[in-house]
Amino acid sequence: MNKKKAKSLTSILSVAVIALSIITGCKKDKETNSSRVELITDSVFLYAKEVYLWNTSLPTYDAFNPRKYVQTDEEAGFNQELFAITRYPINSATGLSYEYNLGSVDDTKYSFISNTDDDNPIAFVGNAQSSVDLEGNGYDLGIDITLDGTAKNYTPYVTAVAHNSPAEKAGIKRGDKITSINGTAVGSNFYGSEEDLLNNTFFNNTVSPATLKGTTRDGTALNVTLNVSSYKSTPIICDTVYTAGAKKIGYLAYSAFTTPTNSESALAEVFTNFATAGVTDLIIDLRYNGGGYVSTAQYLANLIAPSSINGSVMFTEHYNTMMQEKKATILKNLPYRDDNDKIQYSNGRMKTYYDDIDYTVAGNTTLFAKKGSLSNIRNVVFIVTSSTASASELVINSLKPYMNVQLVGEQSYGKPVGFFPIKIDKYDVYLSMFESRNKEDKADYYAGFTPDALAKDNYSYLLGDKNENSINAAYQYLVDGVFPVSTSSTTSSMKTSRGAVLKAFEAGNKKLPAKGFRGMIEDRIKAK
Repeated sequence: MNKKKAKSLTSILSVAVIALSIITGCKKDKETNSSRVELITDSVFLYAKEVYLWNTSLPTYDAFNPRKYVQTDEEAGFNQELFAITRYPINSATGLSYEYNLGSVDDTKYSFISNTDDDNPIAFVGNAQSSVDLEGNGYDLGIDITLDGTAKNYTPYVTAVAHNSPAEKAGIKRGDKITSINGTAVGSNFYGSEEDLLNNTFFNNTVSPATLKGTTRDGTALNVTLNVSSYKSTPIICDTVYTAGAKKIGYLAYSAFTTPTNSESALAEVFTNFATAGVTDLIIDLRYNGGGYVSTAQYLANLIAPSSINGSVMFTEHYNTMMQEKKATILKNLPYRDDNDKIQYSNGRMKTYYDDIDYTVAGNTTLFAKKGSLSNIRNVVFIVTSSTASASELVINSLKPYMNVQLVGEQSYGKPVGFFPIKIDKYDVYLSMFESRNKEDKADYYAGFTPDALAKDNYSYLLGDKNENSINAAYQYLVDGVFPVSTSSTTSSMKTSRGAVLKAFEAGNKKLPAKGFRGMIEDRIKAK
């Protein structure tokens, strides 16, 4: 997804004025005197009234009064408006908003607004900034961390290192612990200066160079100096084949459903190796995978699925009734753009998301079409955590009706909804637009998938090591047919990582917010 998109202020101001006149009637003086920011706040709400998945729960324009969110920090105001919009739809199963975010109650769980000026350095991909975007472009040190302990006595541990990043090139590995940054000790006073130091080093990326000292996973002294820099990363964290007697088990740790260009060839190579090795069972490790592109999720599902289900329903996408019945007329003002952000025309007519896109269920039904030569998979175990979301859950939900699918780890995030961007001025607005359902018409995981076997992420072991809690539980199940009695970790932690501001420690080992993108971008929409 190209973040440097052309600005179209004139056209979007027209969109706002046209849409406003549709809802409020003749308010010429108000429209003529409206500021750019006022018109953007109008547009955000008026688009939501027609394309938001739960649009019928929203009040009228006058009752909502979007312009009350205008403020000097325009982006903060837009985000406050979006948050207010998402409070209206209530999930009857919980009594809370569908977009209530348990991990960060002041943020939306699904919808978000992206400033398209925020290209890497620091890519904006969802409700948090992440230093590796969905095209695989990184700009940071390349380290994810976990905080193990309490505010007065904790240790920052490395949980993951981005491929080709400064950290990887310096030899930093999962399980290394950090005791000081640029000569300042960390681990004993989180609420003092340490919170800002950790945030600025691993989230804001403003500490550069950063000299990190501590102890490596092997017990030797750690002393490296890193500089924030750009790099190209791969979403394949690790892949290997385990042998258990005559059984071959393929293991893949996959970090994000990046663009097809960034993911497909890498995934194809892994699955070709699995086929060559005679793999019959899979462990797919999605513990850090917050989602990404629907097309890439579809590709992975087709790599896993047996050829016998070709032509069967993988998933369907359900837009709101107004969109399905072609009544969301505000989309007449949204130009259809190609992958290079170029507005498309047909016989001199500008294509739009109203005239040229099919939002019916029939028009948004995806069927299995086998990819690759790995065709005899019997069982799949997915490793999940609260960071496993959206496109990751889409793959799991799509395969469940057809295969023996088991889950190991922790409760997943819970995001059966997706979106495509609505371009308003320099902002891409991602409103929850459709619900994804599997062959059995199920999308009942708003609270996340509950694992069949609980296991804590144990960063004492590298990903791919069979001794790691979740991997061991998955491996034992595929070998013995049952999960081990205990899959608890020898460590308990307070998690965070790059892409999430460190928050306060609390009793009970409450997790800190996880990194990066949690979403499902429908990039397969094609104009008629």
